[in-house]
Amino acid sequence: MICPRCASNQGDDIKFCTSCGANLQAVREALQAPDSAGKFNWNNTWVADMFMSGQMAEARKQEIERRLGITPEVKRYNEIKAGVIVSCVGVGVTIFLFFLMHAIASQNPREAEILSSVWLAGLIPFMVGLALIINGVVVSKKMVEVMEREQNKTKSVEEGPAPRGLRSPDTNEFIPANFSVTDQTTRHLENSERKSSR
Repeated sequence: MICPRCASNQGDDIKFCTSCGANLQAVREALQAPDSAGKFNWNNTWVADMFMSGQMAEARKQEIERRLGITPEVKRYNEIKAGVIVSCVGVGVTIFLFFLMHAIASQNPREAEILSSVWLAGLIPFMVGLALIINGVVVSKKMVEVMEREQNKTKSVEEGPAPRGLRSPDTNEFIPANFSVTDQTTRHLENSERKSSR
């Protein structure tokens, strides 16, 4: 075996290099052990994402959004913002096409009827943006409320009912409880005292 540190020729049964003292046994073990760090993991590729079921992909997407802090309310505001932007672009395109097509139509009177109505194409992005705004204001708001109610339900189930007990040690007031462990025993003793006094 050749020592990796000093490049001297050493025997295969020697544990340490006789020239520089390098640990040759560790070098042999490293060469014989399979490289687990170099194994390729197909689960971390886009191919695995492609074959992922719809539910798993949605759960992964929600987990990524949760880690990034993208709440349903943030999504709703982003949708409204996108709607405003698209609507403004639609208005701008409509105005631009209106003036451009009327200028071209004045040059070509034969196609004037067709060219003068091309500006209506700008209404498409305007309507899409308007739909996004309405969806963000009305529909997504309801969805956010439903999701918040579901989250509150799961939190209340996880937390459970408030524990019963004493208040802080600096007071002698008890927290009112709906039940008592000794309630039935005390009633039983009161009844037995009444019977014995008769």
